[in-house]
Amino acid sequence: MFVKEVMVQNQVGLHARPATFFIQKANEFKSSIWVEKEERRVNAKSLLGVLSLGIVGGTSIRIIADGSDEQEAVDSLVELVKSGFAE
Repeated sequence: MFVKEVMVQNQVGLHARPATFFIQKANEFKSSIWVEKEERRVNAKSLLGVLSLGIVGGTSIRIIADGSDEQEAVDSLVELVKSGFAE
């Protein structure tokens, strides 16, 4: 299991468009991947799950992966979040 914490940079957070990019990236990996905000954890490959967290700009989230490519998956998703989804 590999875990990293990252601050959501873009102003509006993970609304529909950035969440879609996030999920598409998560689906490129074999590992099981979750996003955690405070005490809630959801499947990072589920649009409804990610949107249900209500992640806004300035929120700290944890990205957790478990599987054969877990470190690559987490690092890739952390970079995507840090980039601000090109917004």
